[in-house]
Amino acid sequence: MDLEKYMFPCVSKTLFGVECLGCGFQRSLILLLNGEFAASFRMYPALFTTLLFLGFIGFHFIYRRFFSQKLILAIALINVAFMIAGYIYKHF
Repeated sequence: MDLEKYMFPCVSKTLFGVECLGCGFQRSLILLLNGEFAASFRMYPALFTTLLFLGFIGFHFIYRRFFSQKLILAIALINVAFMIAGYIYKHF
C-alpha cells in the first residue's frame, strides 16, 4: 500500500519553498513502522524524541502525579534541540 499519497503536504514548503523543522516526520514514521530504524533516523532524527515527548504528554494526562511539568518541559527542549540539529544537518 502506497501511504505517501495520503500524507499531508508541508505548508511551509508548499507556500515558501523552504522545509520546516517537521519535514520528514511522516516518512520517517512510516519507515519506523516498517522496521527500518536506521533509515527512519536518517530521514528525521527527531522522530524518536518526538514520540517520547508525545508519550510523556499522554501519560501526563493519565497520571499527573508521576510526570511533572518540568520533566515534560525538559523533554520538549531536548526534542526541539534534536529538531534544530537535524534540520541543520540535513541542509548544511
